[in-house]
Amino acid sequence: MTETLHETRLVVNGVPRTVRVPARRLLADCLRVDLGLTGTHLGCEHGVCGACTVLVDGQPMRSCLMFAVSADGAEITTTEGCRAPDGGLGPVQQAFQECHGLQCGFCTPGFITTITAYLRDNPAPSEAEAREAIGGNLCRCTGYQNIVKSVPRAAEIQGEVVP
Repeated sequence: MTETLHETRLVVNGVPRTVRVPARRLLADCLRVDLGLTGTHLGCEHGVCGACTVLVDGQPMRSCLMFAVSADGAEITTTEGCRAPDGGLGPVQQAFQECHGLQCGFCTPGFITTITAYLRDNPAPSEAEAREAIGGNLCRCTGYQNIVKSVPRAAEIQGEVVP
């Protein structure tokens, strides 16, 4: 039996893309398998851990809970899209590096996208606000201290590069 494929148009990291996917293809699988963007990680596949978080029209979403066809016409930003315009590390990625905000790195893409969206609306977070912002993402390695430190550092970096 052949599954019907649905043409789905997405703008992924600023690049218009068209994919033909079955109705039940998850956005995470579409990004990883169909588009080759493996930065989005699948952890729990139940929407609990946050490793698969991407930005859909600027809002953090669990891509393991969303069908690709439901994102038709949306703008998707993955961790790969959180880079600097020159292709180097983006502010949140740089802060994670400077503050040692990762260990194994599996959860990091979800934190990067979540924090990127958060800082867009909250450019000067307190430590308590940083903790609240990352509350939906799980990490099994770090103990969160350096991830929390990465949030205000990313805000500082963003302030340095914005005229």
